[in-house]
Amino acid sequence: LSILTEAQRKTFEQNGDMDICYTTEDGDRYRTNLLAQRLGISGAYRIIDREILSLQELGFPRTEILEKLTTYHQGLILITGPAGCGKSTTMNAFVDMINRGRREHIVTVEDPVEYVHHPQGCNITQREVGTHTQDFSRALRASLREDPDIIAIGELRDLETIEMAIRASETGHLVLGTLHTLNAASTVDRILDAFPPEQQGQIRSMVSENLKGVICQELLLSEYQNQMYLACEIMLGTLAIANIIREGDTFKLPSTIQTSYNVGMRTMEQSIFDLYMEDKLSYQEAQARIESQDLLHKMQTNEAKRSSETMQKGKKKKRGFFK
Repeated sequence: LSILTEAQRKTFEQNGDMDICYTTEDGDRYRTNLLAQRLGISGAYRIIDREILSLQELGFPRTEILEKLTTYHQGLILITGPAGCGKSTTMNAFVDMINRGRREHIVTVEDPVEYVHHPQGCNITQREVGTHTQDFSRALRASLREDPDIIAIGELRDLETIEMAIRASETGHLVLGTLHTLNAASTVDRILDAFPPEQQGQIRSMVSENLKGVICQELLLSEYQNQMYLACEIMLGTLAIANIIREGDTFKLPSTIQTSYNVGMRTMEQSIFDLYMEDKLSYQEAQARIESQDLLHKMQTNEAKRSSETMQKGKKKKRGFFK
């Protein structure tokens, strides 16, 4: 508990757990969760990089497509994925890009504040839940009176926060937020299902008009290359996507994303297939995560080709040896 202030210690003793960002004297930062458990008090620490990486450095393909999302003056951008997949890192990469390229006011609401953004082109207000505000929904409601142009929300946790984010995106703000969902279709369903049935039609219309993009990501550990790689599903708010959401036919989203590969969209399976073709994942690692028969057939064809080339090289080496 030595890393806590007196006020934080009182809160921890009252609640039994706490999320904070701990900064050492050397300037290293750690996203920290403290908890009381059977054996005493424990802590989980995640290292936060000192430098904010660009989308290209994080491993995103065709970054010019994603960079275009930061030029919108109004709309909703969602970054989703399982816990520990780098959603906050990606969102902060977007915030940093906006900070460098625009001249506006960014308000972030985080739990806790991880990356520290210094004003470059933009004025930045970073608020921490529990330290500067009570909760996300209260901070988001207050942010609309703080003259923001861009609002970044650490997590869309409840109905009130989701509703405020959608309404903020409709009233001339660019809103970025994160969710714990695995693909674009389930992200849209999660947003819509949070609302009662009588509001479904109105919310579908609002989301269809204001959703600019959904980025679903996952970190894959390749034993083949002994390295971590980013796989991502990208859905852009095109007219076709907007019509599907408006009509409530979210089951059509995966096929529409798949057929829109040329405009920058991609399914998670296509991303994993691309990692295999780039020789970052082994055939077995990629095959375990892909269900599309078309992609599996392409992988089998490619694997046979690779095996044939390997055999040809082996024969050439043998002939050279005997000669």
